Amino acid sequence: MKYLKQFTIILILSFIGEALHEILPFPVPGNIYGIVLLFFLLETKWIPLSEIEDTGNFLVEIMPVMFIPAAVGLIDVWDVIHPSWISYIVIIVVSTFLVMIVAGRVTQAFMKKEKKEEKKHE
Repeated sequence: MKYLKQFTIILILSFIGEALHEILPFPVPGNIYGIVLLFFLLETKWIPLSEIEDTGNFLVEIMPVMFIPAAVGLIDVWDVIHPSWISYIVIIVVSTFLVMIVAGRVTQAFMKKEKKEEKKHE
């Protein structure tokens, strides 16, 4: 029952994100609205982490399985992709490295900021 409650909370926030996507005039996907809403609710402690932690960890663990339908979909459009597959590979590799670099730098900046705040409070 615990997992059903946690999954329901995540689904409700996802639904609210999709509703915001339909209502607001911004070009932001609904899942981004849902993630930001979840982040806000976790940061403000309106939803304690313990309320969604187990199901969230499970969903992260099975995430690779969620990419299988997309990969199979590529097989269906191979005739369209085939002439420019090298461009796709280059774009994927470059964008992956850029995301890794930016995510690493942002994480390092937050960690440095947190260490500075801890030293101020000592």
